[in-house]
Amino acid sequence: MPHLSAVQILLSILSGGIVGFTLGLIGGGGSILAVPLLLYVVGLHDPHVVIGSTALAVSVNAFMNLIPHWRAGNIRWRPAVLFAIPGAVGAYVGSVFGKMVNDNEILFLFAILMIIIAILMLRPRKEKSHEETQGLKVKTFRVVPVGFSTGAVAGFFGIGGGFLIVPGLLFSTGMGLIEAIASSLFSVGTFGLTTAISYAASGLVDWFVVILYIVGGLAGGVVGARLATRMSKNKRYLSVIFSVVIILVACYMLYKNLIALHIF
Repeated sequence: MPHLSAVQILLSILSGGIVGFTLGLIGGGGSILAVPLLLYVVGLHDPHVVIGSTALAVSVNAFMNLIPHWRAGNIRWRPAVLFAIPGAVGAYVGSVFGKMVNDNEILFLFAILMIIIAILMLRPRKEKSHEETQGLKVKTFRVVPVGFSTGAVAGFFGIGGGFLIVPGLLFSTGMGLIEAIASSLFSVGTFGLTTAISYAASGLVDWFVVILYIVGGLAGGVVGARLATRMSKNKRYLSVIFSVVIILVACYMLYKNLIALHIF
């Protein structure tokens, strides 16, 4: 028998749908809401179980979203793999340390990360043409340490880390934005899967919730992607609105966990 009430089951699917919808609509950022949605909307009470479960759900959704980009030829596989392998090692290391941190402390740090990501989302990005990026040579010594450090942060917080990975790929490889977004999905899936395996080994993954989140996420992603094609000129506007939402949620999390830590 499911351990969730009928209302919690519905809220889990809807929360997964919100994450998938946001990813499909503006191309990232949705996974950062996966943890607070499970905690404060669905009502799961163990932050580490929430982190482990959302990591797996985000991983599956990332690999599913990788397929259309693969068909469109947007993925640069060599730098994607070169970034993902050391990143997976970093994600495992980060997840080990994440499980050691007190529940309220890790949520407090997670809220700070949310604010940082929201600010990064507000920064305009200059797109490079496909021709500009074709002749660029990927430098291993530059990609590997950036991949490892990005994976470590993603693993510590149990997120896919798309908004960490995309800037990391842009910085370390010089590829264009569309290529970086597409290639980042391989790392998002790999990092999330690595983190989820680490948490599952410690019994910190709720498999039923993962299934609900994936179902909602896939449905939401389809709707978001279709809407994105109709609102392509308003992507910047949507990113601003979403960044504000992330900051508000992060402020609420900071307040709740500062009280729990007896700082207020």
